[in-house]
Amino acid sequence: MLKLVRLALTAAILTAIAVRLRRRARMPAHRPMPVPPSPPARRTRMGLVWAGIAAVVALTLVAALVPGGAGRATVAQGESSAKSHEELRQESLRAQTQAPAGTPTPAPVPTPAPTPDHRCSPAPRPVTVRPIDPKVKRAMDRQWRRIERWLKANAPRTYRTLGAPGKARTIAIAEAQMGVDFPDDLRASLLRHNGSPGFGFGADFGDSSNLGIREIRDTWRHMCHLDPTDVNDDPWLESWNGRMIPFLVFSDRDDGSAFYAVVDSVGGEVGWDDTISGMAPRMPSYHALVRTVADALEEGSEFDGWRPATKRGVLRWENVEYGNP
Repeated sequence: MLKLVRLALTAAILTAIAVRLRRRARMPAHRPMPVPPSPPARRTRMGLVWAGIAAVVALTLVAALVPGGAGRATVAQGESSAKSHEELRQESLRAQTQAPAGTPTPAPVPTPAPTPDHRCSPAPRPVTVRPIDPKVKRAMDRQWRRIERWLKANAPRTYRTLGAPGKARTIAIAEAQMGVDFPDDLRASLLRHNGSPGFGFGADFGDSSNLGIREIRDTWRHMCHLDPTDVNDDPWLESWNGRMIPFLVFSDRDDGSAFYAVVDSVGGEVGWDDTISGMAPRMPSYHALVRTVADALEEGSEFDGWRPATKRGVLRWENVEYGNP
């Protein structure tokens, strides 16, 4: 209501000013001094002016009270003001939920350093020649005889690459330097053929070669130098672990994947990199691998997706899926 009164008074003042200016505009530029009107006439004229002003005030009040007029404009202004207050309140809430300016960013949590693989740094131990279980020795010799007969008859050039017998003391020295014990079946195999540069217990697009005793030690040292850390509780999920013994190399794999076949010095399982999750056990033992290869040679059966074939007296493994060596 106070706003309506103010509006009416403003309109009245503006009307009086307009009347005054209009009267001055009608006066000539040069005219004689007017004779002052008589008092009754002056009072009559002023009464008319005030009556006009009162009429303007009345009309302004009526217009303000009529719906859709100035009253609605006043309500609209109130709504706009209320809206502005609501916007300010929302902005205040958003500002409270956000981090204030100048707040320091939390420092990133440092990644823990890899744990060194203690098996790659074994403690010194004496050189001890351990006896081999006679049953394991006979079993390994039996599988080797099967392989030797087949190679001599079907792949004589490969047969001639089989290494000479190894020495038990050389094996014992390698065990002491690596800090691991070679399983009996691996030792029995090395005692019969100390590596084979042209033959290996593995199938691939290229050749594989069985490593000799010193080659096993040197390869183990090389792998420990490349990967001296321990990043997983399961050694088979790592790319390398110092408790593994590399015994075979896939000669044409230079990208680092599935490069060596290994035997676990703890459990005796045999495996190699599956190119997905690191090393993976493929056979329960070294003896089981050798027997599987002997079966594949004699029967022409599949081994790890490959089948034996020969070319000019050399053993080649033919891919079962693609059909070419």
